[in-house]
Amino acid sequence: MPDAALLARLSEAVEANFETEVAFLADLVRFPSTRGNEAPLQDWMARQLAARGYGVDRYTLADVPLAQHPKASPMVEADPAKSVQVVATHRAANPTGRSLILQGHIDVVPEGPVEMWTHPPYGAVIRDGWMYGRGAHDMKSGVAAMVFAMDALRKAGLAPAADVHIQTVTEEESTGNGALSTLVRGYRADAALVPEPTGGTITRAHTGTLWFRIAVRGVPVHVAYAQTGTNAILSAYHLIQALQGHTQRINEEARKHPWYKDIESPLKFNPGIIRGGDWASSTPAWCEVDCRIGLLPGTDVAEAQAAVERCIAEAAKGDNFLANNPPSVTWHGFLADGYVLEPGTEAEAVLAAAHAQVYGEDMPARITTAVNDTRFYGLYFGIPGLCYGPKGEGAHAFDERTELAHLKKTTLAIAAFIADWCGTRPIG
Repeated sequence: MPDAALLARLSEAVEANFETEVAFLADLVRFPSTRGNEAPLQDWMARQLAARGYGVDRYTLADVPLAQHPKASPMVEADPAKSVQVVATHRAANPTGRSLILQGHIDVVPEGPVEMWTHPPYGAVIRDGWMYGRGAHDMKSGVAAMVFAMDALRKAGLAPAADVHIQTVTEEESTGNGALSTLVRGYRADAALVPEPTGGTITRAHTGTLWFRIAVRGVPVHVAYAQTGTNAILSAYHLIQALQGHTQRINEEARKHPWYKDIESPLKFNPGIIRGGDWASSTPAWCEVDCRIGLLPGTDVAEAQAAVERCIAEAAKGDNFLANNPPSVTWHGFLADGYVLEPGTEAEAVLAAAHAQVYGEDMPARITTAVNDTRFYGLYFGIPGLCYGPKGEGAHAFDERTELAHLKKTTLAIAAFIADWCGTRPIG
């Protein structure tokens, strides 16, 4: 744990830099970095990090043999050659501390109808101590915090006494392939901190996520004779209802899970996108529904996929048309395991001590029903994956926002964690 004098130096540095940090975050938010459109922001980020003196590795997902890793997920309508990743590295001469990965995603979900926002979704408007904008909460505030935590050490005249990899990745909202690519490319450390917007809590466990597309084909006729044709949209709705029943069943099973037994319906099913039909007076000949469903930590992804496919196949048997014209299921996007950060790691203890110093209270833990990138570090590479970050509201919603006062405290807590975990040396 940093002593009081060091913490005071870091606090002064965070305070001195905070106006610049808020401007940096506003610049991040102004980039509409939706899937497939992240490269301009990543190029800007690479320049920002290079200007700080880090060695910068800018590459795309096409430059990494992701397909050879069993936990890579199939991409969703995105060109790997345009999906840019950035890794900036502080190299410590003769390192004596423990190395660290600081990783945040810069991809954001679509903003939806702009007229339903109070403020422009990419305006980075500040009102009453909150910054509004798509990605301000999830998770560009965390990216700003990790970059400026390192800046705070430098402002205080210190450098980490171990290697630190500062990574900004894409695909967190679709596959997780950005995070995985950094590991396939060879980056390792003694711990990884992902500053997702947890409100100053540590994520103890996250569920897994599967994405899939159901496709139904039918026979179009004039609606005057609808009984002689089929309606692919209604058939797809029949399958959605069956999947809702399946979700109820697996949530009953979740009551036995050691981490999720007290969480109400932790496994979420969502038909998120629907397309179908060609004409209002023709029965639709086709319908596609893009869906998301959760799975518990410890559940095998292949078993969860098979259960979904069985549910759809059984439901199809109860539909006059689908019984003879089975729907197809395509797996694309997330094939993500759940993850539990088991209590007791030294990395968590150091982070908890830093949090307590800054906030004056114990670091709470949370169980989440969403997915994040820590699974790659903890499950597949033996690196403790810490998910801890600032406070905000409205992830994936209208009027998404982050609280700037909490961002300042989080930046200090992360700086204190880096100082303790990696150790420090005077610059020069």
